[in-house]
Amino acid sequence: MNTSEMASVIFRLAVGGIASFLAILVWAKTRDAPWMLIVIGTIANYIASVYSTLALFGITEEFWLTRTAGIAAATIVVCLPTLFFIAAFAIMIGRKYGTK
Repeated sequence: MNTSEMASVIFRLAVGGIASFLAILVWAKTRDAPWMLIVIGTIANYIASVYSTLALFGITEEFWLTRTAGIAAATIVVCLPTLFFIAAFAIMIGRKYGTK
């Protein structure tokens, strides 16, 4: 791994950590379903970043998740944040344009 790849990994983890920290602060202040889903999606996105970093270093072969589920687990970890965002946006659209 060269210096630019290492800087990219460090930067992605640092920015994701800040976003997750701020998301947890928002979580403590709101009980609105769409905001909760966005917070969960942000945290899941950080988990996906950590997972991909561990995979980059070859550490995830040790985890039970990778041994038991393989590619399906990796796909779920990567797609999960987007699924939470989709659910949040769908709820907001339903509230805005739903029946009155």
